Amino acid sequence: MKLLTLNAHAWHEENQLEKIRHLAAAIQENDYDVIALQEVNQSLGKESEEHIVEPDNYALVLLQEMEKLGVTGYTMVWSFSHLVYGKYEEGLVILTRHPVIEEHSFFVSQETNKHSHKTRKIVGATIRCDGRPVTFYSCHTGWWHDQEEPFKYQADQLLQHIRKDVPVFLLGDFNNNASLKGEGYAYLMEHDLYDTYILAEEKDDGITVKGKITGWSENKEDLRIDLILSTEAVRVKSSRVIFNGDHKPMVSDHFGVEVELEMME
Repeated sequence: MKLLTLNAHAWHEENQLEKIRHLAAAIQENDYDVIALQEVNQSLGKESEEHIVEPDNYALVLLQEMEKLGVTGYTMVWSFSHLVYGKYEEGLVILTRHPVIEEHSFFVSQETNKHSHKTRKIVGATIRCDGRPVTFYSCHTGWWHDQEEPFKYQADQLLQHIRKDVPVFLLGDFNNNASLKGEGYAYLMEHDLYDTYILAEEKDDGITVKGKITGWSENKEDLRIDLILSTEAVRVKSSRVIFNGDHKPMVSDHFGVEVELEMME
């Protein structure tokens, strides 16, 4: 099974269509089973049709570019989270080429006001893969030290939603540096989750953010904040950063993470 997660920074990028084409080409090449995208933006909808998928939804445009390459059969699960810059509706997406049994969407932030950029939602899909159900969540959480919307609260909400009867994968931008002890990453690891990067038989440095980006305006470090976590200790053949300029062109202010794994029987 091949998984990809990417904070797309949608429609905030220069040469956005060219970057979407790079992403589509990588999907064609790698044939991912599940793709989790965050910051999936689209233009503001009409008030009477708020939050439906608009024609310029980043993931919809991506699917159209994939189709031009002959890549079809992916199902899109999208849900709106909040407004950004008064210009876009921001949401999250799961794309999968497996049958979707159930769609998931829930808030993990205390704030649910669409006008607050701190409103956080999780989007997921339970799919049927090799005859068994597996759940995948696309996650975009807040920061550990945020006094208004602390990560710990959001993590607790997310953990409460995790199904116990099927394997679950959490993919996304967790906004917590994995190298820091006693903060958000460590908190997640204390709750019976496995980091596919740690489990990987082959891996790189795992870095997904270099320097200052949106939400990390004072950052001077290399960060591993984009993660793929699992509720099971699966065999992970490889974990690689992608779209970092070395392994495929950059398409966002975040790099992506791709893993290849084998599910437990």
